[in-house]
Amino acid sequence: MDRNGHPGRAERADVTRVPYRAAAGAPPGAEVLDLPGLLARARSHGLDVHAAKRPAFHELIAVRRGTLRCSLDFSAHDLRAGDWLWVRPGQVHQYDSDLSAAEGTIVLFTPGFLTPATVEAARVDQPVWRAPLTPAAADAAALRGVLDLLEAEYRRLTGLPLQVHIDVVRHLLSVLVLRLTHAQGAERAAGSGSEAFRRFQRAVERDFARTHRVEDYAQALGYSVRTLTRATRAAVGTGAKGFIDDRVLLEARRLLWHTDLPAAAVGDRLGFPDATVFTRFFRRRTGETPAAFRARARGAGR
Repeated sequence: MDRNGHPGRAERADVTRVPYRAAAGAPPGAEVLDLPGLLARARSHGLDVHAAKRPAFHELIAVRRGTLRCSLDFSAHDLRAGDWLWVRPGQVHQYDSDLSAAEGTIVLFTPGFLTPATVEAARVDQPVWRAPLTPAAADAAALRGVLDLLEAEYRRLTGLPLQVHIDVVRHLLSVLVLRLTHAQGAERAAGSGSEAFRRFQRAVERDFARTHRVEDYAQALGYSVRTLTRATRAAVGTGAKGFIDDRVLLEARRLLWHTDLPAAAVGDRLGFPDATVFTRFFRRRTGETPAAFRARARGAGR
């Protein structure tokens, strides 16, 4: 996939999955970069920064000046000064503009870098953002202050023992993600939901390609189907079955758009018994066949 969305000439069996690889001398599990640094990092690992990718880590993008165009799971966004975008592990993300046209900070961190208490309080393991956040003035000032301090401490590699330095970075990043999660606008978008919903959400993320049945999740989690349906509807406005189907559909769209896998292979990867059942599911949810979606989406990309 080139930066304009054109399919490449080589056959693509999957979106490029990018593992986290710590930079030399950096605290293991976290990295703070400017946009030129991000470009250099990608090149050092043989990656095209403008290609679609599925990072295995979190990527927090904060734009300070100019405009940065990104796409995240089929939605294109123009990020401007003061905007934040949180890319979660497994989401399909790419940069669609010249990185020199903007100034910003990128914070990379692995799922295990923050403490369990922070992960829970900041809902770090829930893929709740699909659009940029533009915080209100008071929140924006506080976030800038924390980000500035995080950048400064990250680059201050001398004066503290290594483990203390790592802990300082971890604590400052914890403050940042907590403030982001609870900033005005993010609160309404996130909707943390009940414990039942959060457990169900994690289970669906793990097993959506194995089973599409609410009954299987209910049995595995020790809830009734009715409890899961109520909890899911209260958290996101749809029932448990709809939530599972939405996750399956998202993955189907990712694979149809970003790979050359035949529709039958996509359906097989997502747990459908045959191509006919997958096509019926996709048409019912979108109003078009998988082949029609692929042709339309790639045509729009051009």
